[in-house]
Amino acid sequence: MAGQIFWDILVLTVAVLLVHVCEAEANYFAETTKALEFSYVYSDEPVHHIKRRSTEAHTDYIVEIEINASSIFVIDEIKKELNRIQNDPPVANLTILETNFTTVCSFFNSIYQCRCEAEYFWPCAMCENNGSCNTADAADACSCIKAKPSGQFCQKKSNPACTQPTTVPPPPVYGKVISMQLRMRNKRFDTSLTNPKDQAYKDQAEIIMSAINKGYGSFFGYIKNSVKVIGFRPGSVMVDYTINATDNSFDFKAANSIVTNILMNSTDNFAQSEPKLLNTTRDAVYPLQSMTLKCPESTVINAIQWSVNEKEPDLDKYCRYACTLVTDSIPIIQWQNIVIEKQPQIDVKGDDLRVFPCDGRTIQLNCCVNTNHFIEWVLLGKVETSGLGCVTFDYKTDNVLCGEKIFTCRLQGLEQLYKYSYSMRDVTIETKAKDPEYTCEKNVLGIGKENETKEGPCDNGMEGNITYKCQKGTWNEIQDNCVVKVIDDLETESQVLDEKEIPKFVESLSNATEKSNSIITKSVATVQTVVDILTTIAEVSENIFIHKPVIEGFLTTVDNILSDESANTWEQLNNGNQAEKNTSVELLQAIEDISSHLSAGNFDITKPNIQLNRNVTDGILTTFSVTSQLQDSTSQIVIPNVPNSTSITIIIFTDIGNVLPTRNTSVINTGTSVNRINGDVIVVQVEPPLNNILLTFDIKNTSLGNPECVFWNFTLDRWDSTGCKVKFYLKENVTCECDHTTSFSILMSPFEFTNPEELKALAYITYIGVAISITSLILCLIIEKIVWKSVKRNDTSYMRHVSIVNIAVSLLIANICFIIGAAIADQDIKQGLMISVARCSPVVFFMHFFYLAVFFWMLISALLLLYRTVVVLAQMSRTIMRVIGFTVGYGAPLLIAVITVASTAGPKNYVSKENACWLNWTESKALLAFVIPALTIVFINLVVLIVVVCKILRRGVGAASQPAERPIFIVIARCLAFLTPIFGLTWGFGIGTMVSRDFGIHVVFALLNSLQGFFVLVFGILLDGKVREVLGGKLSLSSLSSSPTRSTNPGVSSSSGLGLFARLRRNVYNVSNPSSSRPTNSSGASENLMNP
Repeated sequence: MAGQIFWDILVLTVAVLLVHVCEAEANYFAETTKALEFSYVYSDEPVHHIKRRSTEAHTDYIVEIEINASSIFVIDEIKKELNRIQNDPPVANLTILETNFTTVCSFFNSIYQCRCEAEYFWPCAMCENNGSCNTADAADACSCIKAKPSGQFCQKKSNPACTQPTTVPPPPVYGKVISMQLRMRNKRFDTSLTNPKDQAYKDQAEIIMSAINKGYGSFFGYIKNSVKVIGFRPGSVMVDYTINATDNSFDFKAANSIVTNILMNSTDNFAQSEPKLLNTTRDAVYPLQSMTLKCPESTVINAIQWSVNEKEPDLDKYCRYACTLVTDSIPIIQWQNIVIEKQPQIDVKGDDLRVFPCDGRTIQLNCCVNTNHFIEWVLLGKVETSGLGCVTFDYKTDNVLCGEKIFTCRLQGLEQLYKYSYSMRDVTIETKAKDPEYTCEKNVLGIGKENETKEGPCDNGMEGNITYKCQKGTWNEIQDNCVVKVIDDLETESQVLDEKEIPKFVESLSNATEKSNSIITKSVATVQTVVDILTTIAEVSENIFIHKPVIEGFLTTVDNILSDESANTWEQLNNGNQAEKNTSVELLQAIEDISSHLSAGNFDITKPNIQLNRNVTDGILTTFSVTSQLQDSTSQIVIPNVPNSTSITIIIFTDIGNVLPTRNTSVINTGTSVNRINGDVIVVQVEPPLNNILLTFDIKNTSLGNPECVFWNFTLDRWDSTGCKVKFYLKENVTCECDHTTSFSILMSPFEFTNPEELKALAYITYIGVAISITSLILCLIIEKIVWKSVKRNDTSYMRHVSIVNIAVSLLIANICFIIGAAIADQDIKQGLMISVARCSPVVFFMHFFYLAVFFWMLISALLLLYRTVVVLAQMSRTIMRVIGFTVGYGAPLLIAVITVASTAGPKNYVSKENACWLNWTESKALLAFVIPALTIVFINLVVLIVVVCKILRRGVGAASQPAERPIFIVIARCLAFLTPIFGLTWGFGIGTMVSRDFGIHVVFALLNSLQGFFVLVFGILLDGKVREVLGGKLSLSSLSSSPTRSTNPGVSSSSGLGLFARLRRNVYNVSNPSSSRPTNSSGASENLMNP
């Protein structure tokens, strides 16, 4: 019972002190978050903290309380309050016998001094161990020590004498602490002034303190060297400082005038600054709420002026609210820092209206708030469930009574905010009987009709929503607006960002993007949000200077969102960007803006893909130059004849060019640009401006030509070459000369010939040729279908036609993929974008695979010819030949294509980013995975042809072969003899287009490449006599077949016009003539007499 009484007394006493004393503390030190603390200890032991004395009538307690305050004025107020409650106790039946202060500790000259009050002393050992701060004539008692012992206080002693006197300097005179402020005119606030450890802060504080000491030193009452700079604030530069004075009645006007003269008239607006409690409600203030501020009364005032952060009042964020009392002597500013609470944003994780089947199912309702508040689900005025931050309510629907019910998620215990819309969100749950119109269903979204859209929740750790559309009975995601939570929180915080808060905020942003980089770079909405935050930072810092740590954190964030992992994200962002300004352009604008007002001084910053050089010249007409130290970059900036005190900022980016638009400087958004950013992007800021800047860019893709020196024109929203020209153009670099400063780069086109007529001619040749090729291949397959039964009667003919069919199918699919890839590339080029890696990659894979399959099936044909010509006795079954054919024909291309993807897809260098959907050449040389196998097969086929021709020309070779198969050799040889050089020549010219800008080479390549299907039809099908014969019989067209008369004249058919192959056939026929007279049922007998 006694213990409970003690705690009641203690709590009430402390409560009274808190109510009456905290106001005093707040008045003087409202910015100090933990300026006033109470410590008390309860124990049954008779220690000096608490003692209990009991009698029969009452129980006595001695309570010792430790108070941590920031001013001697607060201690004085506490003494007054204790005297008051001693005479008027706050609890009935409570008598306060006496109140005493025993110990007062203060921080002076970098050490603590703990001084005992009257009649209280330290044990002598405390002076011996810690040193005494008493004067020499009072050394017989230990009443002040140079330390702050933990948990120990001065004790009441009857004999305070100590045996060992100490001699120390005289005790300091504390006086009264007077808070002051001044403004430094014509000086911009620098973010370095937010950090007391920064050298710029120390230097500026020392200048101010030195001037004030000199200016105030001659006035009576001012304690010399007592001035202390408390901090700096934006508003030009506002300086808060304190002085100690024995009284505050000396002439401030005269003293401040002297300080102004010492600082060369760079200061004004001297004022006495007093923290006061202005918000009389004492409650937390939320957005849209009314707030009453009361300026404490003063007896000597002429007028009262209100301000917020030295500006007009604005109730939307953390601000310094102040009323200025205009007096005859010096203005008295009474102020209070008032925090406007963060506006709660309630997220119900989905649409406000959700429809579900009326089947008795349980529906889960989720609700979260972005602040540290309790929230609750309410149904029909009844609170169903509540929780801190997030709350889930499982609602079981009725399977009989269908209809609507409205659920409300609201802030708990904040009824005063219920009149504001942000305090609650309603969700309507509608249950319906089964309806065939509702074709889509998902547990979170409910049911929906075709083409209806709904919003769904994001995954854990993400904020925002995902938009779904009902399509063919399925809810399909059409837009992801989810933002990583830490970035979403920072975006909310950025809306009320203050100049003074920029350093810590930028540090938080750079840390967040670094730690969550793998998640952020895969989220389009998050990258967009980060760019928006960076833009806000640049806007807020418009009127201040940015020092190195801030710009370093800013560039770290930029580097993080431009990493290789974000390539696909930027591609989606730029392709689907509906905003007025392209996101990448918005980012470039933010970089230019913030880099235009960096702090004076020289410093360098290097990130993996960004280099910044900041210099202020100190010579006379010097030449300034910077060379890139970044990987794979030797870009150089040279500025001749730079005068003294010129501020120069250079920022080199090696990767931002990958995400910027490539719109042509001569065409504004017409969609006809074929230019590419082919060098680093360099931001140049010079103050005062200069009109002669030389920039040397590395050429990233040497296959491009026609360089153009450009800068991004934010007014025209495009690249512009005004004021820039090409000074030197070498194979590996381009030197530009410009007469102004901004963001520079070089544009180069895929072809040096940029004549629209030439480009149009190439396009016509390509598309018409591909159309002919596709038509020819379809005809080829139709003919093979017609003649298939007739041509598969012997093994050699069967495998030849299997090869032809697979060559036609592979080439047909490859051509279709070519058309798709061309459409994708054309669309991106028209929008001024890089080729879409995500959309091109599947197309390129199949093109690579099927074009290789064409060559490998040609190889199968060559090997078949070699096998049937050289190997006479041993025979291979059709099954084995088919297995070998399909394994080599499709297995080898598949293996090569997969290895190519695996080795180049990681660094995003699988697909060309230039002017077509095809294998990359510039970065990874992935194109070699097609060129090398193709040309190797061409070489092998040529060797096989030479071997076969030599064998056939030798009399007697092949005598043991079946007579029906000999003409097939000729057909195969003739097909290979034509197709192999044509296909080889085609891709030979293809390589030529990569190293030559000659228009003729491009035309020849376009013709040969687009007509490959036509060549297969002619040389693989139509020149085969057997095929023509069968077609003639099938279609009853005698004109398509040769005369059936038996003849041994090899030159009867004029359709071939090939003397060499006619002679080859004659030799084969003559050698095998004896066996040709044998009766046979095979169609090969007539085949010997036909013109192949």
